[in-house]
Amino acid sequence: MTARVLLLGRPGCHLCDEARSVIERVAAEVGASWEERSVEEDPDLLARYSDQVPVTFVDGRQHDFWRVDETRLRRALSS
Repeated sequence: MTARVLLLGRPGCHLCDEARSVIERVAAEVGASWEERSVEEDPDLLARYSDQVPVTFVDGRQHDFWRVDETRLRRALSS
């Protein structure tokens, strides 16, 4: 099973901590799966997204970066 939401972040990132909290809350409410990966563990992800973390994807498409809008995420997961 592939997670509906992917969070790309990095250790020690306060915006990543905030994004994780929003994703955990919304995913639990709507019953969606999610996973988190660190850009530090993948050179390709680091090169592509380093300046945008945290980056969120919904169903394989980039959804947000820097901040996660709770209402927008809930709407995306409801469709």
